[in-house]
Amino acid sequence: MFFSSNLKRLFRKYHRGLASIIFIPLILTVVTGTIATIVTEWQLNLGVSRSLLMAIHTGEIFHLQAIYPVLNGIGTLGLLITGITMTGVFNRKKNYID
Repeated sequence: MFFSSNLKRLFRKYHRGLASIIFIPLILTVVTGTIATIVTEWQLNLGVSRSLLMAIHTGEIFHLQAIYPVLNGIGTLGLLITGITMTGVFNRKKNYID
């Protein structure tokens, strides 16, 4: 087996912790980006200005605009790597000889 069960257990632990941390920023990015697009493209008045939505979307409202997208990207990559590893895609196939 390429990855031992201990390593899978460790990845599961990291995946769970990382998911708990990155959940809020990712949800904010997805929801505000979607609503900002709807407000702009469909010209709907939802009672929220596009500039406020974009300030939340980019992290500017939290004064994190320089690092917010990078952290979202790194967090998403971390979740992707640990998630794919836990699926067993990288396990070695056993060669069965008849």
